[in-house]
Amino acid sequence: MIIPKYFEDNHTFGVNDEPMRAYYIPTSTAQNPDWKCRQETDRFFLLNGDWSFRYFDSIYDCQEAFYEEGYDTRHFDTLPVPSNWQDHGYDIHQYTNTRYPFPFDPPYVPHENPCGAYVRKFTYKKPEGTATYHLNFEGVDSCYYVWLNGTFIGYHQVSHSTGEFDITDALREGENTLAVLVLKWCDGSYLEDQDKFRNSGIFRDVYVLARPENYVRDFFIKMQLKDNYTAADVTIPLTFAKESIPVSYKLTTACGCVVAEGVSEGDSITFSASDLTLWNAEHPYLYTLTLSTDGETIRQRIGFREISIKDSIVYLNGQKVRFRGSNRHDSDPYVGSAVTLEHIRKDMSLMKQHNFNAIRTSHYPNAPEFYELCDEYGFYVIDESDIEIHGVVNLYNLNIWKEGKKNPFPPFLSDNEDWTDSVVDRVQKNVMRDKNRTSVVIWSMGNEAGYGCTFEDALAWTKSYDPTRLTHYESSMHHPRNPKRGKTDFSNIDLRSRMYAAIPEMHAYLDNNPDKPFIQCEFIHAMGNGPGDIEDYYQLEEQYDTFVGGFVWEWCDHGIYMGTTNDGRKKFYYGGDSGEYPHDGNFCMDGLVYPDRRPSTGLKEYKNVHRPVRVHLVDAASGTYILQNNLDFTNLKDELYLTYEILQNGVAVASGEIRDTGILDVSPRSKKTVQLPIKPLTDGACSVIIRSHQLHEKPFTPADFKLGFDQILLNENCTDTLTALLDAEKAAADTSSNGSCDTNDTVSAISYTENDRAITINGTNFVYVYNKLTGMFDSMIYKNHSFLKRPMEMNIWRAPTDNDRVVKTLWYEAGYDKMTQRAYDTTVETLSDSSLKLHTTSSMAPIYRQRFLEIDAEWIITPDGIIKSNMEIERDAIMHGMYSEYFNDVTENENPFQPNEAFLPRLGVRLFLSNQMDQAEYYGYGPYESYIDKRRASYLGKFDARVCDLHEDYMRPQENGSHYHCEYVSVADDNRKLTVYNEKPISFNLSEYTEEELTTKGHNYELEKSGYTVFCIDYRQSGIGSGSCGPQLAKEYRLDDTHYTFSFHLKPEIL
Repeated sequence: MIIPKYFEDNHTFGVNDEPMRAYYIPTSTAQNPDWKCRQETDRFFLLNGDWSFRYFDSIYDCQEAFYEEGYDTRHFDTLPVPSNWQDHGYDIHQYTNTRYPFPFDPPYVPHENPCGAYVRKFTYKKPEGTATYHLNFEGVDSCYYVWLNGTFIGYHQVSHSTGEFDITDALREGENTLAVLVLKWCDGSYLEDQDKFRNSGIFRDVYVLARPENYVRDFFIKMQLKDNYTAADVTIPLTFAKESIPVSYKLTTACGCVVAEGVSEGDSITFSASDLTLWNAEHPYLYTLTLSTDGETIRQRIGFREISIKDSIVYLNGQKVRFRGSNRHDSDPYVGSAVTLEHIRKDMSLMKQHNFNAIRTSHYPNAPEFYELCDEYGFYVIDESDIEIHGVVNLYNLNIWKEGKKNPFPPFLSDNEDWTDSVVDRVQKNVMRDKNRTSVVIWSMGNEAGYGCTFEDALAWTKSYDPTRLTHYESSMHHPRNPKRGKTDFSNIDLRSRMYAAIPEMHAYLDNNPDKPFIQCEFIHAMGNGPGDIEDYYQLEEQYDTFVGGFVWEWCDHGIYMGTTNDGRKKFYYGGDSGEYPHDGNFCMDGLVYPDRRPSTGLKEYKNVHRPVRVHLVDAASGTYILQNNLDFTNLKDELYLTYEILQNGVAVASGEIRDTGILDVSPRSKKTVQLPIKPLTDGACSVIIRSHQLHEKPFTPADFKLGFDQILLNENCTDTLTALLDAEKAAADTSSNGSCDTNDTVSAISYTENDRAITINGTNFVYVYNKLTGMFDSMIYKNHSFLKRPMEMNIWRAPTDNDRVVKTLWYEAGYDKMTQRAYDTTVETLSDSSLKLHTTSSMAPIYRQRFLEIDAEWIITPDGIIKSNMEIERDAIMHGMYSEYFNDVTENENPFQPNEAFLPRLGVRLFLSNQMDQAEYYGYGPYESYIDKRRASYLGKFDARVCDLHEDYMRPQENGSHYHCEYVSVADDNRKLTVYNEKPISFNLSEYTEEELTTKGHNYELEKSGYTVFCIDYRQSGIGSGSCGPQLAKEYRLDDTHYTFSFHLKPEIL
């Protein structure tokens, strides 16, 4: 082997690397102080670009000293730096969530350890006034050895940390050859078992910093706010490369006014500043601190802020604060984890546009420039160390039990003193680098790694080094049964953190004098169609100040772009698509945005739940409303204005604007009763949509940008359309009942013929065939136009969403996907209004299971061809019907994460129409898909859409595109229209795809259109929830009643 085995030594984290320090970019004193990008500075030399590269399947295959001067690299390939070598055809992509991609045998990794040899030739001119040169790698996965001009420079591990090396003695004026050997795995990989694609290579910037002979090596900006947060005492300890030297300092405002200036005394700078403008996420005001010596200048943008806890409530600058956050990985479908500033800005712009104010760097530190952007744009950051030891949960037969409960994290590493230095080193690398970042308000020790002596020491060091920030570690709940030190120490953890806590257990904690603020470091899992419980968690924030918010899991779908299909559809791969083992399938497709950053409906849902202002109705007649300011630091009058639209029957008929600062003068986190110029209309369904708009331009949002909306119902009327449909039915019935003459001076008569299988119903303009064996219509021909291309079906199945991941096992076990319908008897009756009434009793049962739906259906066919359906449905016959005497009461499973009952996915009927009927009109929740628990991005209105546009194209196909609480829906082509309506609102779904197709296909680009317009008319569906990695669906959103009354009307028309 051409290298020493540092990569299997869990006590060697670096060789010859520089001591940890804060991130900054030094310049000469002559540098223009207004530089915006570090590449513009005169002592920063970027080494990114095309490098010579050779990949080896094993470190044992790399036998030649490629790092020696004169080595011929002409047989090497070319690879861009930064990048992941998997994105360029080397190795394979591998996604795993918790399972280690190699045997658990720490600190050893497989002998066949893939590696990459990198060589970069560059010409360097030493800047004037410099004498010391440092080579920086901001991110390399997983460890690397460095040579310059044939001289061994050093070794470094911890993938997401900066490795810095002094290359002064090896660097030449002129041409130089830099060589790097990167290994895929090292002992540190046991601590880097994050839920992500396991990418390899030099994935962040590489550069040289030129320094004087003596310089400020490190500094730590500490501040103590005082005088009611108007002033601060600032202390800056300094360390130097050699002896102490004078350091001039200057603090200036954003407009360049000097706040403080002077010269250091010894190893410290101390000054006071007054009349301060404080930093927060809503107003991220930054000052500029300049530190200068005779040979160098360091510019640092800083904000003044203080985070603290009082009475288990988190305060920022003395104000209560909430975190509206997301977990964010470095991930892009084209470049993997080698994201650029443009990628980061894109994510931040979408976050700001959707009302986020916080980011958790899951589960490792981001690139240093990321935090500068968070300072600038205003994000609170949980800065997380590069630690996750999740793979121990998969060790065979080694779960540890404590107090009768299983601890899924065996403490083999987390409570192992031999690994304490490794854990502490990773935390220190994070804290030391980012300690001067204003946006970092919480240090997180890592993620899902268990607990024990390693983290106790890391927390103790963190609190002693930086007591000004809060500490966080969710996995402390998984503490060892027999801790190394006798009693487990939680004293240095400031926040009670959980992931995916169910609402009942949150109430249990928050209602009982909590000793620490409660934070959800991960919740409302955003995988696929979801999340569906954002509003429920928001209401908890409203109820408890001790619940300080949380961080959605997660920001983006992790997908690998693999080109397009023949018809132009993008292909994004997930786990298993590269043939890797182990893998965790599409569990990486779990974000609020798709891999290419298209917003999902879940992101739109989040935005409107977390709108800055909510409007509540007090009295519609007098125009009395309550404005609720959900901002933490900003008066509404300084942030936004309102517009309103009055909708009549779902269509805007009046509008207005509210800019009166007297009305909008609402302090942060407070409410105010106001009079608004909004009056209800008496006719039809009337509501008002009140939108908030940004008053001034901001970095990612223009003036007038829409921030959110409220819809308030001003009366309880149904729409004129529904009224007209129902009135027309009644009028026709009255006419027929009274024997009055129609235009042909005759009452339309309905006749029928019947055999063992079917009833054929003949009207003046229609012929319908009713199947006596199923209790459904086989065909509907109206005015010589066929409406049903396949027989009508009862339907309880939906293509499982990712959030149905747990309960779908019960659905399959119950046989919901293989349902059959059987009718027992059908009677026919002619009514006084000449309508025909069919009465059928039937049931539904899965193959090889007993029946569990008893259906008593009444179908009325009117002389003009309208079908009115009413079904009385009894569910769970085994428990509540013919077998009930054999069973005792069943109690509900108390486990919030494991449903014990196969509640219905949906309840309705399914029609197959001609695919030419592709134009929809409906009144209900739109324009986005909507469900009982996922509808805050939508509003009640009248909408028109093409059927193809109602499809939400999730990466893994699943239920999508439903619309909740609809009075009517019509689907039409140029010649015919079918309208469904009902007094009690229904849900519907129109799609080009069948549920079976959405169920069986693994990728959206594999979907094949059915050739029909598939029309699902639903009593409703069960809710969406966030059970893909979270609590089971709340009871109020499940279809688990024992009795349902389901009605609807079908009206065919020829246009």
